[in-house]
Amino acid sequence: MARIILPFILASQFFIFFIVCSFSTILATGEDLGFVRSLDRKLLGFKKEKLSHFRFYWHDILGGRNPTAVPVVPPSSNTSTAFGLVNMIDDPLTLGPKLSSKLVGRAQGFYASASQQEVGLLMVMNFAFMEGKYNGSTITVLGRNSVLNAVREMPVVGGSGLFRFARGYVQARTHIFDIKTGDATVEYNVYVLHY
Repeated sequence: MARIILPFILASQFFIFFIVCSFSTILATGEDLGFVRSLDRKLLGFKKEKLSHFRFYWHDILGGRNPTAVPVVPPSSNTSTAFGLVNMIDDPLTLGPKLSSKLVGRAQGFYASASQQEVGLLMVMNFAFMEGKYNGSTITVLGRNSVLNAVREMPVVGGSGLFRFARGYVQARTHIFDIKTGDATVEYNVYVLHY
């Protein structure tokens, strides 16, 4: 009887060992699971990653005949920080601090007052370029902007066109702020890794 059971036990153990080895091989090699697969970046035309620095001026115009920032949600009436305010933007991006400087793109998105204790904005915007080889490409920024700080840093979370898979950060410095109109000109330095 022991002679009959022993081969059966050995065969069962071999079968279990084979299944475990096969499963671990699938996990280790990254086999196709039906909805995801590994790709070689060269197949998508990606070459060596590079770091670029862009510098331009962002013009947020709230008043006049052609505002570039429009409130879509008013702030709470009992707040000193404009908490709850949401403005949609289509702000020009220029080479120099004057609005008449050469237009290189537009900042499109929104900002919202997201702090009850200070003037702190949630910035969600695409820098949509319209100049040179970057025409049609975008850099996407999403982050916190503590407006009263001299320098604010926000992350670059992606992009499109020449900025696919982009990452990096921006530094914003207020150049001019008109307290009466709320209009602002802000210098942006963008440091972005891209292919």
